[in-house]
Amino acid sequence: MSDLRSDFRHSTRYVRLDTILRLRWLAALGQLATIFIVSEGLDFEVPVIPCVVIIGLSSLLNLVLQVRFNPVHRLAPRYAAALLTINIAELAALLFLTGGLQNPFSFLFLAPVLISATALPTRITIALGIFAAACATALGFFHLPLPWNGDEPLVLPPTYMVAVWLSIVLAIGVTSLYAFQVTEEARKLSDALAATELVLTREQHLTQIDGLAAAAAHELGTPLSTIFLISRELEQAVQKSGLDEHARNDLKTLREQAQRCREILAKITQLSSHGAPFDRMPLSTLIEETVAPHRDFGIAIKVRIALAQDPEPVGMRNPAILYGVGNILENAVDFARERVEVNAWWDASTVEIVISDDGPGIAPDILKRIGEPYLTRRRTGDAQGGGLGLGVFIARTLLERTGARVSFTNRTFPDHGAIVTIVWPRSSFETSEVPSPALL
Repeated sequence: MSDLRSDFRHSTRYVRLDTILRLRWLAALGQLATIFIVSEGLDFEVPVIPCVVIIGLSSLLNLVLQVRFNPVHRLAPRYAAALLTINIAELAALLFLTGGLQNPFSFLFLAPVLISATALPTRITIALGIFAAACATALGFFHLPLPWNGDEPLVLPPTYMVAVWLSIVLAIGVTSLYAFQVTEEARKLSDALAATELVLTREQHLTQIDGLAAAAAHELGTPLSTIFLISRELEQAVQKSGLDEHARNDLKTLREQAQRCREILAKITQLSSHGAPFDRMPLSTLIEETVAPHRDFGIAIKVRIALAQDPEPVGMRNPAILYGVGNILENAVDFARERVEVNAWWDASTVEIVISDDGPGIAPDILKRIGEPYLTRRRTGDAQGGGLGLGVFIARTLLERTGARVSFTNRTFPDHGAIVTIVWPRSSFETSEVPSPALL
């Protein structure tokens, strides 16, 4: 089972930057609205300037991240945790200025920890929960008075404040644990379905190949046996008739080669799926196998493989790679006007495939979000239908699970068309496997 997890589940979980930025913008707007409603609408004494400075710094960070990174960029757990830590610190600073735990918005400490519980590893969620609880504890002792409209500040009984602190800590722990369990169950189901689909695909390919091999061995066995028997009888007849040595040698060679073919077919019928010659394929064979089904659609497909000093990489016959590369190539053929180019090269550490077309290219608004599910760029009225927008998402996901890095760009003007670059570390390309059905 551990092999299955290593192939189909990432040890690190990634959160989209766009998701966190949207939540941070929502929080900033809510905080500003609350401050001005309390200050202007209720006429309470609120330290507006310090609060606005804190919210302004948070918004400035949002702007920098939004300009610097692609919205579809996925954050590593430590970076996502850093942003959530900043959210907690920002909330603590605002609560310090506005009454500490007496402020009814103190329960918002729960939000960042809850997000972590649904998207980040357990250790990070625990650390964020401890940090949030520590901030809540500190605010129980150190804070400015709660904004109020009376001459005397509102002072709540200590017992009540202890109960508020305890409820915040319990809410962080219990709600986060519940969210983690629900999310983990959904994640396990999703991974199991993905693993099952790939395993079934692999078994289907192997079954088809095994069936073809068995059929070939069966069909060729009879004529080869006939050739072997006739050549042996002719050889004996030639020896008795005393014909020249050259004819006898030719007949002997024919009999030996027929016997060799019979032996090869016998070995094919005995091959298991594991370790069979068709389980491994060079890069050039992989490309040819994915290109072959698309050569008869009126689009010229030009394949260029740059030779290198290092030997050609040979990887496993992985359905994830075959489907991923094939789907991207199919999209290129669909949108190309006249030709598609498939270029490949390798060295001692890297394997790269670049697929490009001369079509309209990827629209700028889609280019930033390419790889998201349910995102389609098929033309209206396409004979193949609009599609659900899952093809590129599935292809990119499967390729990344084999260790590849997939990037999408457009050709530089005045050229037009899309370019998809797939890069593997050579070690990942040569060792990536689909798990055995026994591991399910």
